Amino acid sequence: MNNIATLTDVRRSFVQADIEISVLRGVNLNIKAGEVVALVGPSGSGKSTLLQALGLLEGGFTGSIQIDGEEMAKADSTQRTLVRRDKLGFIYQFHHLLPDFSATENVILPQMIIGTNRQDAELRAQKLLTSLGIGHRLSHRPSQLSGGEQQRVAVARALANRPKLILADEPTGNLDEKTADIVLNQFLDLVRNEGSAALVATHNERLAQKMDRQVYLHNGVLEF
Repeated sequence: MNNIATLTDVRRSFVQADIEISVLRGVNLNIKAGEVVALVGPSGSGKSTLLQALGLLEGGFTGSIQIDGEEMAKADSTQRTLVRRDKLGFIYQFHHLLPDFSATENVILPQMIIGTNRQDAELRAQKLLTSLGIGHRLSHRPSQLSGGEQQRVAVARALANRPKLILADEPTGNLDEKTADIVLNQFLDLVRNEGSAALVATHNERLAQKMDRQVYLHNGVLEF
């Protein structure tokens, strides 16, 4: 299998009150096409920082970051934006849905941004939402949905443009245990059926065991 993402000696430090704090201390990671990897570590271990590096969301990193064979460490803002748009999908602990739009419309919008026509975008949205078990809630706005339903819409939105790689930061962290299990299982089934790869940050070992493999962030270095 080809590597969808490769991190080589990725480092990130912050300066607080004239003290340098190293968060990532030389991270090395390969994620293969179709693979779902759990990124495990306690709160504050740097999981979100690592996802930001791989998601091309902020600068200040050193080392090599390759997405689908393309080196991104030295890429300009336009290149990074295009790769995020065309090859990456994001899911956060909070859904960040647009409140004035229906579930379907929230999944349609990212497709239309890349030029998909409205009819095809709507069909794709309906298919994804139905596969996640909320086909009966297509016209509902986020405020009319439960927490689990809102997060399912966020999952569908992340997969709408058929990204090569999904980056999920504690995607079920805001849900109760039963709902978290349901949403994660549906997420994993959908990602695998779509053929995407995923890196899922979690502090929950039990949920991590559901994924293809687990990597552990400890003292800024990944342990396998």
